[in-house]
Amino acid sequence: MFVIKKMIGGLLMPLPLFGLFACLMLLLAFKGRKSALFLSTLSLIVLLALSTPFIANLIIQNNEPASLAFNALKHPKIDKIVVLGCDINPNSALSSNNQLGNCALTRLVEGVKLAKHYPNAELIVSGGGYKNTTNSGLMYQTAISLGVNKSRIFQNPKAMDTGEEAKLLASKLVDFKVALVTSVLHMPRAKDLFNAQGIEVVTAATDYHNFTALPWSKQFIPNAHALLVVTQYSHEVVGNIWISLRRWIDPEAL
Repeated sequence: MFVIKKMIGGLLMPLPLFGLFACLMLLLAFKGRKSALFLSTLSLIVLLALSTPFIANLIIQNNEPASLAFNALKHPKIDKIVVLGCDINPNSALSSNNQLGNCALTRLVEGVKLAKHYPNAELIVSGGGYKNTTNSGLMYQTAISLGVNKSRIFQNPKAMDTGEEAKLLASKLVDFKVALVTSVLHMPRAKDLFNAQGIEVVTAATDYHNFTALPWSKQFIPNAHALLVVTQYSHEVVGNIWISLRRWIDPEAL
């Protein structure tokens, strides 16, 4: 079920969705259907537009509020710091930090920063993986290399998505002051899933973007990073729809 969910979700992202649609329409166009040629052209135009920093900014500008970032002045005490997993690139020839993707590394840096600010807090690194390598394992090794005592770190290596992370960690977080570290676009969904398990969290969002800082000469040129951010946003939209569907079918599901 998990693999099927990930496959369907992946195909609904902008690049595969519009790319496959365009290919299908072009195939039909070769059979003389002008409407297919029009739709395939439109699909490619939409894909290129979503890849521009200007459009990407319009999509995310109201979905990355600074209020989700952590403010230490408002929280004199934190008991648990939960860092959610993200992308990894397993390669045993590399150090642990070089096997963490940019998203995972950004989250971990925030977690380590909080761990040093709150020396009595437990650092919880979460996330499964593949090829016998997990998010939590790589984060654990990297956090130690960054100066966090291993006795303060707890791993959660079995969770394959945010829903599982919330469920598996719930019993460990009840009645504690918890800081939740994840990407800003992912934070609302993550917070909702932890709240559903009875865990109130303090948000510590990372991975902010600001395409308005780019000069106008680059605002309308398709950019791989812009498409990546739109894809991340699309992933959250699909994820929220999936949660709503699961809860509609079974209110106790997530």
